[in-house]
Amino acid sequence: MLSTVAVGTDGSATAAKAVEAAADIAERFGAKLVLLSAFDGTDRPTGTGSGANEREWAFNNDARVRELLRRSEQELRERNIDCASMHDEGDPAEVLIRLAEDCGADLLVIGNRGMERRVLGSVPNTVTHKAGCSVYVVKTT
Repeated sequence: MLSTVAVGTDGSATAAKAVEAAADIAERFGAKLVLLSAFDGTDRPTGTGSGANEREWAFNNDARVRELLRRSEQELRERNIDCASMHDEGDPAEVLIRLAEDCGADLLVIGNRGMERRVLGSVPNTVTHKAGCSVYVVKTT
């Protein structure tokens, strides 16, 4: 019944609860798990000089999200869960909705606390109203 489970994550402790719930569902149904994340592309350092690459990574939300997803994928693969990840720049709710559709998710798992600790419920509220697939909201707080 479920072949692809997607889960939104921002690397926070509360999002980890949603990832764990999604991993359990994926294991139970033998489904693929797709980690989804959004980033804000505005935090770019300016200037040049020694250590520019390190500063770029420290302020580059895209690089941080890619690393977070890479680590999460590695942990899930150690549990023998078939997984992948997708990320994009933009509003977290809109990105999650679009990426869930792009990966053909049958179920989108999100925490009840919004990505990047936005106002309680803002991301889950938008996702549950606009997603093209079923949405499971995990109590994370």
